[in-house]
Formats: sequence, C-alpha cells, structure tokens
Amino acid sequence: MTIGSADASVLFTRSRPVRAVSREVRELIADLIVTMRRARGVGIAAPQIGVPARVLIAGTGTDLLALVNPRMRRRWGSQLGPEGCLSMPGVVADVRRAFGVEVDARSVTGRQVRVRATGFLSRILQHEIDHLDGILFLDRLDSPRGARARDRERGPFRAGPRPPRRDASGRPVRRTRRSRR
Repeated sequence: MTIGSADASVLFTRSRPVRAVSREVRELIADLIVTMRRARGVGIAAPQIGVPARVLIAGTGTDLLALVNPRMRRRWGSQLGPEGCLSMPGVVADVRRAFGVEVDARSVTGRQVRVRATGFLSRILQHEIDHLDGILFLDRLDSPRGARARDRERGPFRAGPRPPRRDASGRPVRRTRRSRR
C-alpha cells in the first residue's frame, strides 16, 4: 500500500468502526505496518492509505501497537512538541497534546485491551486517533503560522486562514488568548 489516495477526502472523514477483527482486518494491519516502516514513521492510521476503518499502528521501536476501534478513555497533563505526518511529508509544527492517555481498543486477536501511554507514545496515539476522526494535526495548531516545512525544495508551507469559530447561534466568535486552547 502507499500513503495517500486518489480520494484524499477519506482523511477528512470520520472512519467507520470495524465490526470484527477478521482476516481482512489482520491483512490491513500487516499492510499498515509495512507501509509505516517503509516511510520510516512511528504511527499510521488506515485512512492514510485510503481505508476508512478505525485501525491504527503506533510504536517507536520493534514493539508496535495495532489497535482496532480505539477510543480515548482519559487524558491528563499537557505537552507541546513537534509533529509531522506521513500524509504531509516535510511539514512539521509544534502541537499541544495531553501528556498521558488511556485508550480502550481491540487487539489484533480481537481481545479488549486498555493502553496507558505517556510522552511520545501518547502523542502518537492522539495523532493517529485524530486521523480516525478526520482531524489533521494542522487543525490542532494555535496559529496557522505555526507550521513550517523541513524540505526547502518543496518551498515554504503556508497554512491558509482558519474559518472563524462560531457560537451556538452561528455568529463568529472573536478569538482571545483563552479561546485558542
């Protein structure tokens, strides 16, 4: 499999839950692992290869987590750090995330698991679960100027202006320091 698809709209759509961890789901997990390793990434979600299913891979070494239907149970603390994405090569931005998370999911065998992670693994899980919810890390920036490109050959990355936030009645809400969080 390759990262990206002809129809990139899958990246902006909430992925559908997986009914059962079948042979096809295990094959998808194997494809995700191979794709992530070839791209030298630390995490990947099924929508990044064009599959709108709630499946992700996370891990920084030889131990990889394959999670099916992950659901954020709890978050705590705060950390600000650089993030990139296999779907947007060369783009890096400082993103504020929870320092620790607790996630409920199914394992590759279909067993219910609870994962507790802190630090970098916590950041990876949050990033990949965002992919499953149709959210890109650039959507988490405090400012559209926060993203920068690593690769000078591609030219500078410019995030477009964010649409104004709206209150319950649909009127634009003025951004203040406090509302940016």
